[in-house]
Amino acid sequence: MKTITFVRLSISLLALIPVFVQAQPTMEHVEPGFWWTGMKSDKLQVMLHGKQIATYTPHINYPGVQIKGIHKLSNPNYLFLDLQISPSTHPGKFEIRMLQGAQQFAIPYELRAREKGSAQRRGFGPSDAILNLMPDRYANGDTSNDSLPGFADKLDRNDASAGRHGGDLKGVRDHLDYIAGMGYTMLWPTPVVENNQQTYSYHGYAVTDYYKVDARLGSNEEYLQLVAEAKKQGIGVIQDIVLNHIGDGHWWMKDLPGKDWLSYDSEFVPTYHARTTVSDPYASAIDKKNYTQGWFEVHMPDMNQNNPLVANYQIQNTIWWIEYAGLAGIRADTYGYSDPVFLSEWSRRVMQEYPHLTLVGEEWSDNPNLVAHWLRGHKNANGYVSHMPSMMDYPLHDTLRKALVAPENLHSGFATLYEALVIDLLYPQPSSMVLFEGNHDVSRLYSALDEDLDLFKMAITYVATMPRTPQFYYGTEILMTSTKHRDDGAFRKDFPGGWADDAVNAFTGAGLTTRQLEAQAFIKKLLNWRKTQSAIHSGKLMHFAPQDGIYVYFRYDQKRKFMVVMNKNATEAELATTRFAEILSANAKAKDVFSGQAFELAQKMKVPARGVLLLEIM
Repeated sequence: MKTITFVRLSISLLALIPVFVQAQPTMEHVEPGFWWTGMKSDKLQVMLHGKQIATYTPHINYPGVQIKGIHKLSNPNYLFLDLQISPSTHPGKFEIRMLQGAQQFAIPYELRAREKGSAQRRGFGPSDAILNLMPDRYANGDTSNDSLPGFADKLDRNDASAGRHGGDLKGVRDHLDYIAGMGYTMLWPTPVVENNQQTYSYHGYAVTDYYKVDARLGSNEEYLQLVAEAKKQGIGVIQDIVLNHIGDGHWWMKDLPGKDWLSYDSEFVPTYHARTTVSDPYASAIDKKNYTQGWFEVHMPDMNQNNPLVANYQIQNTIWWIEYAGLAGIRADTYGYSDPVFLSEWSRRVMQEYPHLTLVGEEWSDNPNLVAHWLRGHKNANGYVSHMPSMMDYPLHDTLRKALVAPENLHSGFATLYEALVIDLLYPQPSSMVLFEGNHDVSRLYSALDEDLDLFKMAITYVATMPRTPQFYYGTEILMTSTKHRDDGAFRKDFPGGWADDAVNAFTGAGLTTRQLEAQAFIKKLLNWRKTQSAIHSGKLMHFAPQDGIYVYFRYDQKRKFMVVMNKNATEAELATTRFAEILSANAKAKDVFSGQAFELAQKMKVPARGVLLLEIM
């Protein structure tokens, strides 16, 4: 009996004794999931995310790869490894072995070979024409991904403002021939990475996974396929990224690495959008902090880029996408809202790896001083140094739209457009600035110009012939309309022909009005002509003060000379050409690029009413 009692007691006691045999952690995230040998920087930081992963000690046994540092955070589910990769390291697969006493498991990792010439890839510039489009609203090439399990925001084409409409990467890929045929050489889709938000996810600016393409748009592999097929058509791809904030559906939000991963210790404090604070010598410290650390809105938490782990994560993510996808450039959304010190380091390190790549930032301001602050080579009074090759030219964009609809006098209309170009003194390389007629955040050009086709043609010609890198918005070529006031749904309507049941097909021209076909043909001819014109790409500019509602400027180099004449008058005008003697020879002749009409420029010329001429000087 005693023995039986003892055994029973022992079993009962054993049941109460905790067993310290820990199950192997499930690795939820390893980011970046792979890297490359032969990079300019020999440093790589790998984030490991898994249950209690910080209780393990990592080891690597692979020639040329060393663990130089380990970072443990307040959350034991994260571990950051600082790796050094020797220049002599060969591509290959290896294991990161995780040890905890007698227990161990392996995390597979890979170093890939870089594509030949990757570091020297060409970015975009004034010889290009960029098309900005929103994949969800462009074309639905794969209906099977319209609504997927695990994504709360479902398809709703009846909701123009916030609903997903089903456009995807395959839809874009299916129409690359149209895009190339129109004359575009660069493609800028709005962000393609995962935006698994409860609502309003179609636009892409609330990231929930930095390393994964949104499944409703396609897959990482389909994105690579889009880039590869675009290259075959002579089109580079620019990736739109968001450094400033994430979406509150990001997987981090369920298991934050630490309170300091997000700004204001992960508590919602809205930014007051005081964008001048980054360069204002009189700005208070509290306003400066609020601008760059305040949350964009409650569903868009602000990344704390003062945390070096956050900063490095984002820098590596940008480099990873460039290398992985073979990108031609990066467009950085809400650029100035990020920490300025971080932005300097981000731009420096990306350009260090890809010295000929183009990065363009969004500083949504009509104040050229604010835009110039971020440009490489601009001398800032506060000593700030940036490495950004380009910024979106909001000041000139805004002036162009206003000037075309304003009455003509000494202080209005073309006069403001003429005077606006003095801002080029602020820009170290004006031609690298991206001048756009429209994008996903502003009213449609045709509507902004009161649906005046003549003014529309002037605007398009101006954007395409200024010493800038021109960018156009999908649907501009078919005179898509919108409200003039801010209305995202109106600005982002579906492109006709992108859905199987569309009554109008802009890709084929079926159902377009005569006016739409005229605008489409106009842009197509202009952009395809532009491809081979060195005077437009890199030539000089000379312009003459507007008189009597007529504005004239010249683009020229040692090979060719072009004269642009814009007339806002309702009647034909006679233009004295002797005024342009310093650039026109006495008996100059010209031919209009659009119509082929010949012009004698010896003394005077007739300029059509409400017209624009693009003359090649013979």
